[in-house]
Amino acid sequence: MKKNLIFILFLLSFLMISKYSYAKINNKIVIKVENEIITSYEIKNKILTLLNFSGTEVNQKNINQLKKQAVESLIQHKLKKIELKKYNIKKNTSRINSYLKSISSNNVSGLKMKFEENNLDYELFMDEVEVQSMWQELVFKLYSKKFSIDETLIEQELKNSKNTKKDLREFKISEIEIMLENNKNDDKKIQNIISEIQKDNFESVALKYSISSSASNNGDLGWISEKSMSNQIHNIIKDMKIGQVSKPIRRQNTVLFLKVQDIRNSKITDLNLVELKKKLINQKKNELVNLYSLSHLSKVRNTSLIEYK
Repeated sequence: MKKNLIFILFLLSFLMISKYSYAKINNKIVIKVENEIITSYEIKNKILTLLNFSGTEVNQKNINQLKKQAVESLIQHKLKKIELKKYNIKKNTSRINSYLKSISSNNVSGLKMKFEENNLDYELFMDEVEVQSMWQELVFKLYSKKFSIDETLIEQELKNSKNTKKDLREFKISEIEIMLENNKNDDKKIQNIISEIQKDNFESVALKYSISSSASNNGDLGWISEKSMSNQIHNIIKDMKIGQVSKPIRRQNTVLFLKVQDIRNSKITDLNLVELKKKLINQKKNELVNLYSLSHLSKVRNTSLIEYK
């Protein structure tokens, strides 16, 4: 009896040690971003999260295709964490909760359950959400003086549209945003994306390659009013048809592809004028935040040491 007990205890100890060793082997440090690390566990969790929440089949082919995008997303996440430590930016719980409600259709507990059911790490997901929220706060704090939004002009345009009984056009848009290296490889990278879009659907390419936060939602940006767009984007979008993909739109360090998913017209009335104005101002602010966010992140990256193990 005593010998059996000793054997059972030995076996349990061996199994625990083996399990711990296996976990260590499967959770290696893959990349160091300054003093932050990215592990194989984080990469795996990121890939599976992207696949599960985009409704894409979890198979080896799709996992392999998402590796590069998952790694790039995690590098950006670590760079943001490093930069945020330099500033006194506090977590905005209200904004975070609002975001969680918006992506879960007001069912945050259901969102958590989906993570549990698919053996995904909800804490890692929340860390990304919190860091992204604080990062947006930081960008706004640093660059808000450069945000030039003429609220009076927006209000006047809306009133003119109402008085002339002109409908407000809105576009349901998806995007793919690719980081450029500003060298001879950029043209080849752009052509590769064009080829991928032609042989695969736009949404899958967004999921696999886009660096934008919209990638996890297949590039979907939702409904955007034409009056909230920059002149550059509006001039491209206004004549596009449903299902059409734009030509590459070059920016400072990135290239953008847009797809029109749907188009609708909204009547402007006294009842929705105030709400429309508020919505348009927020859309313009978000566009400016995204623009300066990429620029600032690029500066941080250029001065950071990234080591691949």
